[in-house]
Amino acid sequence: MRHVRRRVVRRVTRLAAVGGLLLGGAMVAQAAMASETPTPATSARTTGSAGTAGDTSAALVARLGTARTAGSWIGADGRPVVAVTGPEAAAQVRRAGAVAKVVDHSMDELKSATATLRSAPRVAGTAWSVDYRANRVVVLADRTVSAGDWSRMTQVATDIGGFVHMERTKGTFTTRLNGAQPILSTGGRCSAGFNVTDGQRDFILTAGHCGPSGSVWFANGRGERQLGQTVDSAFPGSDFSLVRYDSGRAGDGADIVAIGGGKGVLITGAADPAVGQRVFRSGSTSGLHDGQVTGLDATVNYPEGTVTGLIQTDVCAEPGDSGGPLFSDGVALGVTSGGNGDCTTGGTTFFQPVTKALTALNVRLLVAARTPGDTGTTSPAPDSTASAAQSAMTPSAASPGSPAPVTGTTQGRTLLARLTDTRNIGPGLLVIAGSLIALVATRYIRAERDRKAYQRYYSATWG
Repeated sequence: MRHVRRRVVRRVTRLAAVGGLLLGGAMVAQAAMASETPTPATSARTTGSAGTAGDTSAALVARLGTARTAGSWIGADGRPVVAVTGPEAAAQVRRAGAVAKVVDHSMDELKSATATLRSAPRVAGTAWSVDYRANRVVVLADRTVSAGDWSRMTQVATDIGGFVHMERTKGTFTTRLNGAQPILSTGGRCSAGFNVTDGQRDFILTAGHCGPSGSVWFANGRGERQLGQTVDSAFPGSDFSLVRYDSGRAGDGADIVAIGGGKGVLITGAADPAVGQRVFRSGSTSGLHDGQVTGLDATVNYPEGTVTGLIQTDVCAEPGDSGGPLFSDGVALGVTSGGNGDCTTGGTTFFQPVTKALTALNVRLLVAARTPGDTGTTSPAPDSTASAAQSAMTPSAASPGSPAPVTGTTQGRTLLARLTDTRNIGPGLLVIAGSLIALVATRYIRAERDRKAYQRYYSATWG
């Protein structure tokens, strides 16, 4: 029985050694081929930059001018709608294939109203934006605004005109400090937004209120894995910042936004959103949530200061989601600034537009190249920047974007996939060497055992 067990052990050992030789050979061969042919991850890692939009509703507004138009949005049927102030402009819109809606107040009037609100004494806890669909300016005040301040702001709105609408809202307008992966510093917790580059080094684009220049960021609460340092920041006024990676590179999966469960969405470009567009937000606290863009060029009076030019949505967010990405159909739209409410009761959330941040910081988005098999988009995006025209569909039909596994960790990868990684030529050679040693050692042990058994047998018979 003992001899049978030894034979089984020897066979298993030999099989393991031979298997190691085969695996090591496969690792070396795959790595060698990868050195000649760019890997999919490498070929997909392109750089986004500014581009031109098609003949969309935004282009129509620009062509007709702010005195004849009052914004645009995506209708319930997915068609672009342009607000115009007269029949001549309406006819031009219809000839371009969009829907025209004649309104009373031009964009010049609406912008003049918001300028008057900005020039009034600042009241923390208030916000306003232009509601294109209702052709009015909506002023929101949270529960911290006193009765006296509310009365004074109401008087300012009355003096401007009846198209300024005042609303009380629940909760408190705050920044969402304390994804999208979590990033942590002594100042609190935020969420990573998008990876960007200046052509030489890579950075994380996140919210400006997350921390001033010089803030050091870590990937965990114990401070064991330092990610990088904030090198540029704008807050208040705007709300964006750059965190420079200590390694200089974002690494694998730089073009993917995490949405939880080891899954992510490929980012293929950047654009400005449209009112009525369905959008998605990911954050390290509350995960993935969706909603609609309800306003543009919004102003929020946070306790820390006033931020202008924001995207207003009905997507929920919670503390810790700050800096997290806003996107739709794989197109980057903004990073989370702040708002009120939570993901149980709902609320309003504001976002810093990505396009404005990229221009101000002189960086470009790291994006994925399109392939014919990509899903989640209505048409192939340009190799640099996608247009808001990608939203010209039924708003409810929009999707986060093309799915992809979150890289940078071993989560979701099989053992075989990790062992046969194309970068593993060194480990492959080690596996081969170890397997050869195991084979030689097995042979030596077997010979030594046979020699001792032979010696014992003849010692016993010869006395």
